[in-house]
Amino acid sequence: MTDTFKIGIDVGGTFTDLVAIDASGATVACKTPSTPQDQSVGVLTGLGDLAGRLGLPLADLLARTERIVHGTTVATNALLERKGAKVGLLTTEGHRDIIEMREGLKPERYNLMMPPPEPLVPRSRRRGVPERIAYDGSVVIPLDEEALRREVAELAAEGVTSVAICYLHAYRNGAHEARTAEIVAEMMPDAYVSVSSRVLPQIKEYERLSTTVVNAYIGPVVRRYMERLTGRLVEAGFAGPLFIILSHGGITLVQDAVALAAGTCLSGPAGGIAGAEACAALLGAQNVIPFDMGGTSTEISLIAGGRVALTSERGLAGERIALRSYDILSIGAGGGSLAVPDATGSFTVGPQSAGAVPGPACYGQGGTVATVTDSNLVLGLLDEGALAGRAGRLDRAAAEAAVDALAGEIGLSRMDAAAGIHRLINVKMADGIRLMTLRRGVDPRNFTLLSFGGAAGLHAAEVAREMGIPRVVVPTVASVLSAWGMLASDLRYEVARSQVGNTAVMDDEPLRALYAALEAEARERLPERFAERRRIERSAEMRYGEQIFEVNVPLDGIDFDAPGLTAAVVDRFHRRHEELYTYASPGQEVDLVNARVAVIGEVERGEVARALPDATGPIAPSGRRSIYLDGAFADVPVYPLDALAHGHTLAGPALVAGETTTVALHPGDTAAVTRQGWLDIAVAPKRTRA
Repeated sequence: MTDTFKIGIDVGGTFTDLVAIDASGATVACKTPSTPQDQSVGVLTGLGDLAGRLGLPLADLLARTERIVHGTTVATNALLERKGAKVGLLTTEGHRDIIEMREGLKPERYNLMMPPPEPLVPRSRRRGVPERIAYDGSVVIPLDEEALRREVAELAAEGVTSVAICYLHAYRNGAHEARTAEIVAEMMPDAYVSVSSRVLPQIKEYERLSTTVVNAYIGPVVRRYMERLTGRLVEAGFAGPLFIILSHGGITLVQDAVALAAGTCLSGPAGGIAGAEACAALLGAQNVIPFDMGGTSTEISLIAGGRVALTSERGLAGERIALRSYDILSIGAGGGSLAVPDATGSFTVGPQSAGAVPGPACYGQGGTVATVTDSNLVLGLLDEGALAGRAGRLDRAAAEAAVDALAGEIGLSRMDAAAGIHRLINVKMADGIRLMTLRRGVDPRNFTLLSFGGAAGLHAAEVAREMGIPRVVVPTVASVLSAWGMLASDLRYEVARSQVGNTAVMDDEPLRALYAALEAEARERLPERFAERRRIERSAEMRYGEQIFEVNVPLDGIDFDAPGLTAAVVDRFHRRHEELYTYASPGQEVDLVNARVAVIGEVERGEVARALPDATGPIAPSGRRSIYLDGAFADVPVYPLDALAHGHTLAGPALVAGETTTVALHPGDTAAVTRQGWLDIAVAPKRTRA
């Protein structure tokens, strides 16, 4: 490898993945167990392992590293485990219960026994302040600073460490919130302050308040983690910039990630989708289903027409986070998913997971319940030496004991129980793909399944077969694609403004001026060193007049200086609506709700994947293995993934094994090796079971 490196780091529930790429595209990766008690410990351990693989002292590696891009689950875990800050809420007098009223709906509307969600801020720490901004931004009641100071003093006395500020209609005029933030900083200098007009300056009161509160709840946790991590990196010899990947797939500097902590809630999965976009571009594929199966969960997304959908409708742990993020479906299905008996005499797989500790039984860390990984080992799909990210070997005897315990409870043989676990998790993941495709009017048979994550290779072909998807691609970096993908992400800052109005009475000039103002604001946020590699993306959130939801409409390609701007934007909305929902209503009233501009600073990537030489002849298997397939054992060849060359072809049944990735080819499947060394699998049609 050459002199300088870029490093991507993805902290998952089970493993921390690290990738180093040099300027020529040569890639070295490693996995190390995550350390949930302090993720920065696992990160530094992984960096040490990565340096060892490169034959360098850690200090030398970090001194020669141009940048580190990091995806973290710190915010996600804090919200899921309810281990965030002690938050106080300052809001307009008379409106402190919005956080509990929500949108007037409940997730299970016919469940009369369903308890209401417990808010992140109890009523005793929600304080109303005399002030009022009207819908048009005019001041109806001035901010009562004396009353405000009393409320802040009481919050401080209660031990509040983080303050959320969300006043009515502050998205139109943030003056009262700005002054309130100044007073809070004066009276509570150590408190984290989350201000709605900075976090989410958009219409819809509950979404804005909920996002602001979530930001306040996890902000101090994210700040402490970033301080620990940056301190340890500096001590270890790193002097370059540390970037954090956000939920929308763009990267940002640490201080901005701390200020907008809620934007890191899908940090890790976003790296995977960014990597999937880079893979799709290298393959020349427009329609791709990213399929990321890790140790704890499986994330599924959709790239249609070369574009990943962004959404503002995300939720996590029952809380609404209305910041833009990749549209990702996460299901509790991973290598560590537990197989447990149910009341019907059968069993379920997931969503509970063995996690990093104790992990699957075969990891030898104290786990005793059968998992998907245990079943794959028992079936012969995994080799005992495939203990990614850990020293030693997989414990086959422990896996067999765990599967035997399940089999004994439900009256099956060991092999039938293991095969049932494998088949059930495949069906569960196929159902996830149905939700992302068929439920949205998308035919998955027109897509390529891009398989990545440590566990995906053993399941991808069968999941694709279940869905009628004819093609699966498995990159050589599949097990660490999220970390690899972060290095293909650009710096991204988004600004938005609510401008609700009927486009039929909207003139071109005010619309042009609105986007110009947003663009100017966005440009100011981009660091100067990215000025020469900057591009602008414009979009709008629009709806038909009677709709209660908005459609995100990309406005790329529209000339904002040309006449007929409003008509061009409306026409783009009709076309986008038809793409998403198969119909448009050109004669119906169209409303513009939010205007949005993203400024993107393109990072210098170098080569992201090194091309392989052509094969000079067929490849011989490195060995053979007995696997349990379709109710019987079969002796199949095992091919070394790292020895494949462009032009090699393989036929199933077979296994392709790398250090951190194993891919299963079933009867009728064939795989060609691409220029990048990736497996391009033609999936045989679904077999009829006897």
